[in-house]
Order: sequence, then structure tokens, then C-alpha cells
Amino acid sequence: RHLYHFGYKPTVLYPKPPKDDGAGTLYKNLLAQLDDLNITVLTDAPDTFDSKDYDVVVDAVFGFSFDPTRGFREPFDKVMNCLVDTDVPVAAVDIPSGWHVEKGDITGTGYMPEMLISLTAPKQCATHFTGPHHFLGGRFVPPHIANKYNITGLPGYPGVEQCVRLPPFEPEVPGGEDCKI
Repeated sequence: RHLYHFGYKPTVLYPKPPKDDGAGTLYKNLLAQLDDLNITVLTDAPDTFDSKDYDVVVDAVFGFSFDPTRGFREPFDKVMNCLVDTDVPVAAVDIPSGWHVEKGDITGTGYMPEMLISLTAPKQCATHFTGPHHFLGGRFVPPHIANKYNITGLPGYPGVEQCVRLPPFEPEVPGGEDCKI
């Protein structure tokens, strides 16, 4: 819905209906907002994300608690295949889907998005990201939390920007100020 309000014409892939209680209520309400805005919601993954139909794919399928060693259940196996096989640029939010939060693509899918948008601070798996564009979004880390969890090397945000481009990860840079969590 945010993309819609910024002037884009998004299509949302939502392959599994929400439950009737608990968090499912939140997701039903979000789907109702999409309906109110006449945003197309697909319930079946296409065979591929085709560049004739999409300019960019935003990957926000799995979160940091996903365990890739347990495999990909239906219907998400088809979604993962689409992400791996697409010729459309993919922007992954926080952690590329199917990746382990610390170790990256441990199941060998070969999935590497064009862009990674880390939220709050880059997760450990970002050290395995070799795509051309890495951004950090959100000014969410208060100093006492950064100190408590030893979060160091976060870049400054110019002006009122809400995101900042990160340099490619370079392992073992002597004296470097790599982001660490």
C-alpha cells in the first residue's frame, strides 16, 4: 500500500490465506486495505516474474526466523523458484528469502537479489551478499541499544534521508569500520 501512495502500481503476491484469528486478523485487514486501493493481489505464483509484466520484484516473503534447512513448503517453493529464475531485478528486504539469517544461502538455491535493503542494521548474512546494491534503511537504533548489543560502524544518514547506500562488504579490512552486529 505504501508503494501505491508513492505513485507506483504494485501487484502483491499473497499465496497463503491468513488465519481467522491472532495475527491473521492483522493480515486480513492489510488485504482489505489493498482491496480498497484496487491493488491486484495474486494468490498463485506465476511461472516466472517476467520483465514484460514487472519492473522490479520486492522480496519480503520470509523473515529472519525462517529456517531454510526445513525446506520450502507449498506454495512457497514455487515463489522461491520464481525469485531464483527471474530476469527482473529483485530487491530483498532485510534478509533474502530462503537465506539463513547468519550464514546466507546455505541450501544452495543460488538466489542473489540485485539489491538488499537491510533494516536497522545489516544482519550477518549480508556478508554473503554480492549483489550490486546494498542499502540500510531506518534510523531505529538508540545509542543505549547500540552499546548493549555492540552494534558498531553504522553509517550516518545525510540530512533527513531514511536510507543510506552501503559499500560492498570486504572481509578482514584492517582498521575498517564495517557494520557489525
